[in-house]
Formats: sequence, structure tokens, C-alpha cells
Amino acid sequence: MTPEFIAALPMYDFPPLREAHDRLWSALAARLVAAGMRGVPTTLTRTLDHVATWRHPELLLGQACEYPLAKRFAGRVRLVATPRYSAPGCEGALYRSVIVVRAADDVRELRDLRGRRCVINEPESNSGMNLLRAAIAPLAPDGRFFDSVAVSGSHLASATAVAAGSADVAAIDCVSFAHLSRMQPELATGLRTLAWTPASPCLPWITAASTDDGTLGLLRTVLVEVAADQTLAATLSQLLLAGFSPEPDGSFGEVLRLERMAAAAGYGMLA
Repeated sequence: MTPEFIAALPMYDFPPLREAHDRLWSALAARLVAAGMRGVPTTLTRTLDHVATWRHPELLLGQACEYPLAKRFAGRVRLVATPRYSAPGCEGALYRSVIVVRAADDVRELRDLRGRRCVINEPESNSGMNLLRAAIAPLAPDGRFFDSVAVSGSHLASATAVAAGSADVAAIDCVSFAHLSRMQPELATGLRTLAWTPASPCLPWITAASTDDGTLGLLRTVLVEVAADQTLAATLSQLLLAGFSPEPDGSFGEVLRLERMAAAAGYGMLA
């Protein structure tokens, strides 16, 4: 029996970008079918949350955050490729987070945020928590820096909280921030970039752990082909996709190195 695969690209699937993601998936799916693959989904799954897609036993292609993959999903998925984005803050297959404050806030340096209110999208987020923790760790030798750390549930909600004044600082991954700046310029103008976090690999595209080597190789091939397809140039530009690196770091070495660095500085938990 042919498996009932799913495909999901939830990490940057903001409503204004869904048509572009659909076009991208249609191009990928057509190439997979043309290569003889059966059970290729015709549409992206949007009825499951991002963690549920990572856990799905028939995930053909998805996108995930490296930090939870490293901490809880090791061996439960296979890495397909690392995307390259054209957003400010990206370099090759690396990205950073933008540390934002309110535009009217007079804070000038990271150290000025001591005792202020922080908001993160998720406790296991690499961009919203792990990279921010790494940036703050040298300033928090006593293991404490912020007055409070709240959880918003998304980068958009974190940015909104800072702009509205219910929080003072957040780290927004630079791809999300570039999209939000284009889609909601009124929100972006209420924020100011205070600093940038260290860099780490962009959010990897993944497949289920059960995916065989032949399918994995095919997925990598079609990703590279689609990224070079000039008929998709406008779609890729809208998604800020500049290409793929088909040999991702399955050890998650950099995100775990940043975790260890913060712990060694006495700042094992963002607080």
C-alpha cells in the first residue's frame, strides 16, 4: 500500500505567503511525481501544528527549528537540506535573530535591558530563546538578567507585545522579521533593532525518520532544481528563498554549542 504522505511548511507560512508556498509545493510535487514517486500529496497540510507535523510518521517534507530537533527529536526525523534566505541578517545558510525594542525606548545597549520584560515565542525556539540566551549570557554572570520572561506563542505575537508596550524586548528570527516588515510595516515602525544575536544554521527542511535514502536523495535533487527554476523566481523572491544547501549539519553542532556556552557562563536558563 502506498503511504499517505503529508507535506507542511509551517515556519514562515504567514497568511499572505500561503499562495506562494502552495506554488512552491506544486512545483516540488510535480517533479517528485515525474520521477515516479507515488503518494505525493497535492496540497500542503495546514491542519496540524508544527510539532505534530515533525512527529508525523509519513512526513515527506517539512521545515523545523533546529533547537527542538536537537533536544527532543534527534533520530526522529532526517534532515533534507538547509535553506538559504535573502533576508537581512542571513549569510549563506546561516541566519540571526533581530533583538528588537520599542522604537521610542531609550535603551542603547544590551546591558541596558537588565531588569526589563522579555517575551519569547516558545521556550524551545532557537531564534527566540537559544540565540537570545547566547547574546545575553556574557552580561548575566549571576544567572539572572530580565525582570520577567513571558511566552507569546509566535514571533508575530512577540513583536506585537514589544510594540504595544506589554514587553520590552524580543528576539525575532531575521526571516520572520523581514516578512513582517513587508506585510505589517506599521508594526515594524513601532520597533527598533537594538542588536543581533549570534548566527546559526537556517531552519532545516526535514523528512520522517523512515524515509529511505533514495527518497531523501530525490528530495534534495528537486529542491535544488526548483531553486534554480527561473519560472519560480517571483515566488522564491516573495518567500525570500535564495537556494538550498543539501548537506545539513545533522549534529546540530552550532545550536548546541551556543547552549553550552551560555551554561558555561552561568546562564543556562533565559531568566
